[in-house]
Amino acid sequence: MINLENYNAILTKLPPHVQLIAVSKTKPVKDIEELYKQGHRCFGENKAQELKEKHSQLPSDILWHFIGHLQSNKIKYIAPFISLIHSIDSLKLLEEVNKQAFKNNRIIPCLLQFHIAEEENKFGFDLEECEEMLQSEKFTKMKNIAIHGVMGMATFTNNTTQIRTEFRRLYTIFLHLKEKFFKNRLDFKEVSIGMTDDFSIAIGEGSTIVRIGSAIFRERS
Repeated sequence: MINLENYNAILTKLPPHVQLIAVSKTKPVKDIEELYKQGHRCFGENKAQELKEKHSQLPSDILWHFIGHLQSNKIKYIAPFISLIHSIDSLKLLEEVNKQAFKNNRIIPCLLQFHIAEEENKFGFDLEECEEMLQSEKFTKMKNIAIHGVMGMATFTNNTTQIRTEFRRLYTIFLHLKEKFFKNRLDFKEVSIGMTDDFSIAIGEGSTIVRIGSAIFRERS
């Protein structure tokens, strides 16, 4: 089931330049179909095999976003159709995406995930290692990936000042990378921050993509 009232309320709060990804992970196909009938086309999943199954059962014009931690050996399941991978956190992972994209005769759009939270268990680059990767010969040889921006997750906390600071840090990283590495790339424009509880803060700090699940999809009794 979807919470249509919440969904419509969220849409009214989003500026025109901000894209809503409905996080449908663990939700059944019929829930996605219900939101699809409302005209929504962008959905986010965090398990490659679950995503492959859903893709095979749902309309082909859905834009699927991979938003979770991605294992290299699972990329093959989503490479033929994925619209955007949010969670590139290593050169090794990007190399495998490039390899699988080549096999499928595609260029796969990706975001670079940065570790901006206090929690150690969150994934992502720090700026120094990301710059090292972007300057590497291996990166420059990749022809089947396109870096479209950055992604990050704030600390799980009620401290809105801390959340705002972490989002702002990521936006600063985005601007730095844009100036240094992607100045002439019009497609380097995405900042994926903000979830159900903090998307309003994220929009204020430069978000162009918000990832919202629990406010849209009702928990089943």
